Amino acid sequence: MIRFYFHPTPNPAKVALLLEEAAIPYVLVPVDTSKGEQHLPAFRAVNPNGKVPAIVDTEGPGGREARVFDSTAILLYLGDKLGRFVGTPADRPELLSWLLFIASGLGPFSGQAVHFQYAAPEGLDYAVRRYRREIERHYHVLDDHLAGREWITGKDYSIADMSAWGWLGRAVRVMKGSEDPLANFPNLKRLVQAIDARPAAARAKAVGKDHPFKTVNDEETKRALFPSNYPEQVK
Repeated sequence: MIRFYFHPTPNPAKVALLLEEAAIPYVLVPVDTSKGEQHLPAFRAVNPNGKVPAIVDTEGPGGREARVFDSTAILLYLGDKLGRFVGTPADRPELLSWLLFIASGLGPFSGQAVHFQYAAPEGLDYAVRRYRREIERHYHVLDDHLAGREWITGKDYSIADMSAWGWLGRAVRVMKGSEDPLANFPNLKRLVQAIDARPAAARAKAVGKDHPFKTVNDEETKRALFPSNYPEQVK
C-alpha cells in the first residue's frame, strides 16, 4: 500500500497522475501547506525537506517500508517498481535527461515565476522578467524537442510526459496575463491536450477535491510557505 502525501499543486499532481494511470492502491494523506502542516514533525519524518509530494511504500524493497520524497524520485521509484512508463533500457539516457531538465529547470523556474508574480513584494520587475524569460526559454527547448514526436522520450507515454504535464498544465498561472500561454508552443499544447484526454488525468485532477484545503492567503499562509522570510522561525 502507498501512503501519498499530497497538496493540490503541480509536483504532487505528477505523482497523482502516475498512481491513477497505474491503478496503484493508495491512501491519500492531505498536507495543507498553507497551514504549515509540511513543517510538523510527523511529516518531516517522511520528508526532512518539508515539501510535498512524498510517499511511504509499505511494500518497499525486500518487503520493508520505504519512504520516497521529491516528485522526480517518486516517479522513477514507482515506474521502476512497476516496470511501466519508463520506456526501454535504450530510452533510459533520454528519459533521465528530460526528467532532470524538468526537475532542475522547467519546474523550479515555473515556481519562481509564480512566486515573483503573485507573492513577492511589488517592484521586483527584474526578477519577474528573468523568470518569465527563462520559462519561455525552457518552453522553447521542450517544444522544439517535441517536433515530430508524440511523446518526450521513446515511442511511448512515460513518466517524463507526466512530469512535464504537472507544470505545463498550470501555464496560465505561470504566464500571468496570458489567456493562451502555450499558443506559441504548439507541441507543448498538443502534449498537454493528449494527456488531459486520458481518463487517468481527470481522476488525478480530482484527487483531494473533497478535502478543505486552505485557500486564504493570510499571514499564517505566508509564514508557512515562505519561512525563510521570517528568520526567527527558521530552524
